[in-house]
Amino acid sequence: MFQADKTRELVDKAAQLVDQAGKSGADRCDAVVVRGRSTSVSVRLGKVESTEASESDSFALRVFVGNRVASVSANAGIDAVELADRAVAMARVSPEDPFATLADPQDLAQSYDDLDLFDPTEVGSEALTDAALAMEEVALGVDGVTNSGGAGASSGMGGLVLVTSEGFTGSYAGTRFGRSVSVIAGEGTGMERDYEFDSRLYYADLDDPAEIGRSAGTRAVRRLNPKKADTGSGVTIVLDPRVARGFVNHLAGAINGAAVARKTSFLRDMMDKQVMKAGTRITDDPQIARGPASKPFDGEGVRGTRLDMIEDGILQTWFLSTGTARELGLKTNGRGVRGGSNVSPSSTNLALEPGAGTPDALISGIKSGFYVTEVIGHGVNMITGEYSRGASGFWIENGEITYPVSEVTIASNLKDMFMNVTPADDIDRKYGTASPTLVVEGMTLAGK
Repeated sequence: MFQADKTRELVDKAAQLVDQAGKSGADRCDAVVVRGRSTSVSVRLGKVESTEASESDSFALRVFVGNRVASVSANAGIDAVELADRAVAMARVSPEDPFATLADPQDLAQSYDDLDLFDPTEVGSEALTDAALAMEEVALGVDGVTNSGGAGASSGMGGLVLVTSEGFTGSYAGTRFGRSVSVIAGEGTGMERDYEFDSRLYYADLDDPAEIGRSAGTRAVRRLNPKKADTGSGVTIVLDPRVARGFVNHLAGAINGAAVARKTSFLRDMMDKQVMKAGTRITDDPQIARGPASKPFDGEGVRGTRLDMIEDGILQTWFLSTGTARELGLKTNGRGVRGGSNVSPSSTNLALEPGAGTPDALISGIKSGFYVTEVIGHGVNMITGEYSRGASGFWIENGEITYPVSEVTIASNLKDMFMNVTPADDIDRKYGTASPTLVVEGMTLAGK
């Protein structure tokens, strides 16, 4: 799956692009190669529906002529002179951008760690097919499951090579393996769907196919015969970790420096202020060994370190790349991510750190509430913080999860939701965004 000599070849080609861009008239430049290889299999009702494989090495050259910048991309069969000449010519006629620049030399990583992100295990299409079929078979064997939405398994590798005119050269690669299955329970208008999945850097760490299938079937059956809950305000909502991770991602978007610079974040004026309950902490750490979103350096060659984004409920910093930091009068914290030829800030291994109580303990204190297992729709306004989404899950009565609920809407403002969050202790850090079960007080529920 991975060839060290191929990486050396790609580093040399990137360095050649950087050298040629200087000769063509660029003041500063960087070249990046994004490597990718993947194989996936999907099945349904015991038959293979598709088998896909892809492999690519994509080059991008970014050049600066004064405060003007341009980027060009190409595949592996590049002509360095032609690409560099074209990029410089484009930059010379581009509008000036006072914030676009390379990372300062003093910010570049002088060294970086091997974070153990690469698993050399070769997984062929036959093994992927066997796993997908096994998941589906077990899921369909759960009493009450009536149909399959399909199952899939995948194996992939991604890598990054970066060379800059400021003297940085670096590369890394990571692997990713995945399994998922979706099934349907019930008949006719009473059908309900649910799914289960797993994704890991190391193949041996994946959940067993039978376990994934059994969970998907059980989840679907539990949703049968749902009711509508009564409309009300001041409702206590409990977010299952699946939903909670998405909720934390809303916060990540709100404290992204690019959104703050564009004035499209409802938290843009909240630096050093209370945005969550005292005692609540949100961390971001790109340097975790085998972390699902770890990276030894960011898309600009800066080595990011662990940050407390929110400490004791107080907002401490934004996610920053060099250009975004410059626009805000700040300094990059190594969260730059390449998106094609551009760089923008993003989170890495983001975690809303766990609280002290178990989910059962927190739920036991709720007289009447709603345990949310799925949300639908896009009713989140990141400028105002207004939140309104369709939801399904289970009703909580006298501290116990009771009957399934569907076709309701939960609503509030994210500012209020963040201030009323209590985390449980059941965090699972195998995801790039990790969150325990969350209790959110004071929401509005629209039902019957």
